[in-house]
Amino acid sequence: MESGKKSKYLVQCDFDGTITYKDVSYMVLDDFADGDWRSLLREYQTGRIPVGTFNSRAFGMIKADKKTLLDYILNSPELRFRPGLKELLDYCKQHNLEFVIVSNGQDFYLEAILKKLGLPDVRFYAATSRFLPGGLQVDYIAPDGKITEEGFKDKHTDMFLKQGYRIIYIGNGVSDYSPARKADYVFATDELLERCETLHTNCVPFKDLNDVVEGLKRLKLD
Repeated sequence: MESGKKSKYLVQCDFDGTITYKDVSYMVLDDFADGDWRSLLREYQTGRIPVGTFNSRAFGMIKADKKTLLDYILNSPELRFRPGLKELLDYCKQHNLEFVIVSNGQDFYLEAILKKLGLPDVRFYAATSRFLPGGLQVDYIAPDGKITEEGFKDKHTDMFLKQGYRIIYIGNGVSDYSPARKADYVFATDELLERCETLHTNCVPFKDLNDVVEGLKRLKLD
């Protein structure tokens, strides 16, 4: 880094289980998948299949149309949000921190949920969903435009690093651990926090996103 040149930071935030309390994908699969999607989940969680394979096979079990799924998601009492998202976005804007959501979830519901929250302009990257007669097709498109089976979050972290950003990572799941290791600062909860503590990776615990705002203030990034 050139002497006297100010660092530019990007906040990379997960969505399901981080901004929401529950994983929206799992909510949808529980109610609409026509098959044993949880056996696929166990294969993914034990490393036998990559996330891309899990999603393509599990969501292929869903035959419902987009409107039906969005009506269910947006009106579900299980769709609850960690407090502090708008406060976090305001803090990032005030302090010139780029904020981006990178999620293993689906683009169709992220777009709808952010619109419902009055945040349609928040930039996000997620799986691309196509509603076809034979079922829901899900693909992860990497920054190079190619379909990727694994490492979707990592590949975006790498892209941000190449763009010259220093990363502040916020996440909750096992899939967040690898990209979080590339970050300068990590805010972790749930499974990500457990993984960081087990593997002695520095992180700041949080319960809600207001905790993240307070943590960012302590970092004195200005």
